[in-house]
Amino acid sequence: MSKGIITALRFTSLRLRLVVVFALVALTAAVSASGIAYWLNREAVLKRTQDGALNDFRSEMQNRAATLPLRPTQEELRRTAEQMAAGSAGYSVLLIGERAAGKPIVGASDPDTFTLADVPQSLQTAVSTERTLTDANPYRYHLVWQRTQRGSTPYLVGGTKIDGGGPTGYMFKSLAAEKADLNSLSWSLGIATGLAVIGSVLLAQVAATTVLRPVHRLGEAARQLGEGKLDTRLRVSGADELADLSRTFNSAAESLQKKVADMSAREEASRRFVADMSHELRTPLTALTAVTEVLEDEQDGLDPMIAPAVALVVSETRRLNDLVENLMEVTRFDAGTARLVLDDVDIADQITACIDARAWLDAVDLDAERGIVARLDPRRLDVVLANLIGNALKHGGSPVRVSVRTEATEAGGEELVIAVRDHGPGIPAEVLPHVFDRFYKASASRPRSDGSGLGLSIAMENALIHGGSITAANSTDADGVVDGAVFVLRLPRGEVEES
Repeated sequence: MSKGIITALRFTSLRLRLVVVFALVALTAAVSASGIAYWLNREAVLKRTQDGALNDFRSEMQNRAATLPLRPTQEELRRTAEQMAAGSAGYSVLLIGERAAGKPIVGASDPDTFTLADVPQSLQTAVSTERTLTDANPYRYHLVWQRTQRGSTPYLVGGTKIDGGGPTGYMFKSLAAEKADLNSLSWSLGIATGLAVIGSVLLAQVAATTVLRPVHRLGEAARQLGEGKLDTRLRVSGADELADLSRTFNSAAESLQKKVADMSAREEASRRFVADMSHELRTPLTALTAVTEVLEDEQDGLDPMIAPAVALVVSETRRLNDLVENLMEVTRFDAGTARLVLDDVDIADQITACIDARAWLDAVDLDAERGIVARLDPRRLDVVLANLIGNALKHGGSPVRVSVRTEATEAGGEELVIAVRDHGPGIPAEVLPHVFDRFYKASASRPRSDGSGLGLSIAMENALIHGGSITAANSTDADGVVDGAVFVLRLPRGEVEES
């Protein structure tokens, strides 16, 4: 999946969540409302049809079936059933009488539509059940009804019995028309629910756009602020929470801009002070250096009481000279004025020259093949090597081993790897993260050292300006015991852009 697609998904994730929440809320509300509306309409339709049919059937039973003889003939039952079914209620009628004791006869208005087999047995039992007469119940037999299904068509079945030995009557009414009406209603409610969900999604999209537009502007402003555009501000409109957030952002950005400006001014003043101080110190240092060189040449002929003081002056003058040079170099790095002067460098020859110039040949083992050439700044590489090897000799002790190799990079190029390893006590764990810090002292009880405290920091700056890096770690032997420190310099072997 491409980065653009991932970014688009991340950008729309909040929008998608808002739309989904709106849609779910609308769907829940619409389904609930539609369900309640359907249930209420269904009950109303069925109750109206049911009450109309049962009331008409009760009336017909009282007006027609009750007038039949105690022992009616089958023809009389059939004719009465047809008369009862001929009304506007639209139901079929089944009358059951006795032509003699224990000999029932049946008269149906439409035998092909409605027979006794269509009446549920539970309903027949309920119709034939005689109730006890009370003040609250003046009738021995009640009108009983039940909804049933025949095939896919719903029906209403009702029945009652005439008090005093009259016939038993059953009615059978189709509810197909009501079912069709309810199906139409359910389709209408479903369409309305779908339209409500679609409408809610559109409203959610509009609402999400309205809410997320200022959030997107805020995110874009924050990104620009993070990129260093400290003058970024948001346009504030309205008096809602997003407007308050925009005002807070603007206030924070203004405060940050002011603080960064103050810090930059102080940092620039500090750099300028160091640069000016270093520059001003060079003239008197030049004179001091000349004097100390004369004193050093005449040291053997000086009074033994004066000679130690002269030696101290010579040593401290050289140390001060190194410190000033290092400070000027650091100032150039901080000001961004340090430049590379690239050349094709044979690494083995460069390391040999560095060691020979400082009389370290007897204390350093070199493991480097001839012919490894890289395009680097030879002066700056010499500074890095001198600091790393000198630091190893001073703090780790000889023998110091310098090895050179090349490695392939993930980008398909090649890099130069120079490792400087000593066999000293190693670097304490609490010191490792700070070895490249300026003026860092490993021990507070030893604030003074022979160096300037800037050597490794300058080495790191020279590696970085080449596009490389330096790492520091401890090496261990087969038993896991620390056996010296290892500094690894990595530099790109190919042509490096001037920074």
